[in-house]
Amino acid sequence: MRILHKIILVAFFLVGGTLFAQQEGVITNYFYHMNSYNPAYVGVDGETMVVASFRQQWTGVMDAPSAEAVSFGTTLGKNLGLGISVYNSNTFVESQTFTGIDFSYRLQLSQGTDLYLGLKAGGNAYSVNTSGLETYNVNTDPSISSISRFNPNVGVGALLKNGKWYASLAVPRLLSTERADNRDGVATTVMAKPHVYATSGYEFLLNPGANLMLRPSAMGRYVSGAPVSVDFNTMLSFDNNFEFGGSYRTDGAFAGLINFSIKKRLLIGYAYEISTRSELASAKNTNEFLLRFLF
Repeated sequence: MRILHKIILVAFFLVGGTLFAQQEGVITNYFYHMNSYNPAYVGVDGETMVVASFRQQWTGVMDAPSAEAVSFGTTLGKNLGLGISVYNSNTFVESQTFTGIDFSYRLQLSQGTDLYLGLKAGGNAYSVNTSGLETYNVNTDPSISSISRFNPNVGVGALLKNGKWYASLAVPRLLSTERADNRDGVATTVMAKPHVYATSGYEFLLNPGANLMLRPSAMGRYVSGAPVSVDFNTMLSFDNNFEFGGSYRTDGAFAGLINFSIKKRLLIGYAYEISTRSELASAKNTNEFLLRFLF
């Protein structure tokens, strides 16, 4: 079985270049982790909360990509928000943990319309297990042996919100940093470029008596040198106690999501994602778990 796992991983690497993460990590239930992508979201709900997610890709494949995200947010007075977000990911031989302190400031543009401006300050602890490259028969450029470092970074974001709709734009890591990549079968170092995130959503009240709401949203990701990727997400909510829906990612994935709350304080969620990419025929499944607690 171990040999089979290695064969599958080598196939993924040769076909899709998946030995190293090609883009910053994604979360299917991204709506509850928005300050990880955009610091302007911290404290926007006026609540103090902790959110945690665990994501395991390609279930059953040894050393397949996994990620954990934890965020905390609160308000300081009427217009200030403060929080912290941590995102840890492991992709075969690559490991990184980004930690950021998030600040937001609210500007009231008009009655019911607010503009939130955000700033993120932190850094990324990054390392590559060069000895693990032998598993995949990959040659190593001498420059890669030194990759084990902490890279400081800063990010900015903006959120425009009016009643039931919102739109936002952010670059959570403005500075390019060194990372590993596969170039024609040779592991070498390249510069990781900033990602741009654009998000929009609306909340439709379908039945006031039952507090039945439809919540469509979309999040687009852009980085120079890679195709634009967009997540389309639609959730149906019953009195903010139970919601379910679906998601589609344009680079090849569908997902079903279900979330339910206990006494309006504890939210438990699960997402099951299936890839449509042909090179992942042997391991298409991804599981994601969500916990949120309001203080």
